[in-house]
Amino acid sequence: MRYKMRFNRLEFAGSLGDLGTLLPLSIGMTLINGLNPAGLFLAVGLFYFLSGLYLGVTSPVQPMKVIGAYAVATAMSGQQILASGMLMGIMLLIMGASGAISVVGRYTPKAVIRGVQVATGTLLMSQGVKLMLGTAKLQILHQAAEPYLTVQHLGPIPIGIVIGAVGFVLTLLLIESRKLPAGLVVVTLGLGVGLALGTHEGLDKLRLGFHMPEFFPLGLPGQVDFTFAFFALVLPQIPMTIGNAVIADVDLSRQYFGEHSTRVTDRALCVLMAIGNAISFVLGGMPLCTGAGGLAAHFRFGARTAGSNLMIGVLFCLLALSVGEQILAILYLLPMAVLGVLLLFAGSQLALTMIDMQTRKELFIVLAMLGITLASNLAVGFLVGLALAYVLKSDRLQI
Repeated sequence: MRYKMRFNRLEFAGSLGDLGTLLPLSIGMTLINGLNPAGLFLAVGLFYFLSGLYLGVTSPVQPMKVIGAYAVATAMSGQQILASGMLMGIMLLIMGASGAISVVGRYTPKAVIRGVQVATGTLLMSQGVKLMLGTAKLQILHQAAEPYLTVQHLGPIPIGIVIGAVGFVLTLLLIESRKLPAGLVVVTLGLGVGLALGTHEGLDKLRLGFHMPEFFPLGLPGQVDFTFAFFALVLPQIPMTIGNAVIADVDLSRQYFGEHSTRVTDRALCVLMAIGNAISFVLGGMPLCTGAGGLAAHFRFGARTAGSNLMIGVLFCLLALSVGEQILAILYLLPMAVLGVLLLFAGSQLALTMIDMQTRKELFIVLAMLGITLASNLAVGFLVGLALAYVLKSDRLQI
């Protein structure tokens, strides 16, 4: 049984809830790694559209964060990023088609799932605060808290903090409002600030029309690119994708939508991500996945049905096809602090899933995974959490 699709302001507001995760890494990989911006956002839009049509409930589209963060930090080539996306797609297809992912999901304890969700939520909240303070990687690279605004301070206070504080208060006041959805209000006001105070970078080059997507705009990766990508990017990404983009995502969808999410399965998400990454590979975009954090963001800001996916999917496709590579000029209008507000609330929604943990052992696993993730990464946290969960099944061990 699936929800009937709805197309209203709540669904649209919810569809914008995960922009805080999507845009910073997307912009970073186009500016630093040379990915094709039109192809990247067209692939995102198509993936949103396809996953919504099949799953029947709202479903997120996100960059693969281990790959994206490492790629931006080391300024690796676009061909290496494309190779990693193709390899991840092949591995996900094998795991989904063979049913191997279902076995992993079946034997993953709930405490480990909650650990992934809490760790991911905490990372999102932390990144949100950094975007408001002006200390995120993209802002440091630009040496400006709001790289695309002409005003950086209001008196002695950085403008990002002012925008973030106003956005935070508005979101608190409107988070349950159906008439004025918080996500829609905050994003609209952010765009207004960008239009009034923005640098308007690239807007003078904007030409509306039909921009035919280019296939393989960066060329095909070579054997060396695939070898490097497998060891440097794919191997660290796999545990995070399994833990957060598949197992934790399926669990959260069950919590939110119950019997309406019957199509959201481990196997379905793997196959859908494989298709999404094949599309992105052809169009010169970034590796794509789903994710519990993105789902929490969409849900918290009002999305409930696949209508949200179709609306944002069509929006990204139209922007990519109508303005081509100048799509970034439009996205630059949204202040970084607004993305930070969205991340902060999305992360808190996800972290609060731990409230059903009742025993000391379960809470210990969750907190241990959080600590390990903050000290290293989510992939290590997931693997250690799995080991801990099975070790602590012994009655001889107490916490």
